Amino acid sequence: MQEAFIQDKTFDKNNLLAKGEYENCIFNSCDYANSDLSGYKFIGCTFSSCNLSLAKLNKTVFRDTNFKECKMLGLRFDNCNEFGLSFSFDGCQLNHSSFYKTKIKKTIFRNSQLQEIDFAEADLTSAVFDNCDMSMAVFNHTLLEKADLRTSYNYSIAPEVNRIKKARFSISGLSGLLDKYDIIIEN
Repeated sequence: MQEAFIQDKTFDKNNLLAKGEYENCIFNSCDYANSDLSGYKFIGCTFSSCNLSLAKLNKTVFRDTNFKECKMLGLRFDNCNEFGLSFSFDGCQLNHSSFYKTKIKKTIFRNSQLQEIDFAEADLTSAVFDNCDMSMAVFNHTLLEKADLRTSYNYSIAPEVNRIKKARFSISGLSGLLDKYDIIIEN
């Protein structure tokens, strides 16, 4: 069966997509929750106010894809096609998603909920976490060199098992680097 190639198209409240490649497309208020997006290719696309929760992402391509105000609970980004994997998130709910072992340098997470996310063994070099709630996110053998976490909160990162050289933290966020020691930090 021939896969579709769709370019420069806007989808509004569309809940069904033909399998194929989407280039420079815009998806507004679409509901793809529990959909099987395996093998789809999204290049230079923008998803705005969409629901992709629990969608299957086996070998899905996301290249230069932007997600804005999207609900994306329980997604397995670790199953995506890793070649050229690049995206940004602004105002998204990504709780319970997995980025296990992904190489997503310079990724921008802005104003997003990253609760109980799995970042274990991910390469987040130079990533930006701007005003994100990272409570119970997992950082284990994660590469966070030059990452910026100055405005994010509720994270717990053990410096001895993660690479954090030149990462940026705020004074108020230092407790997230020391909380495992059960010490009391006061102003």
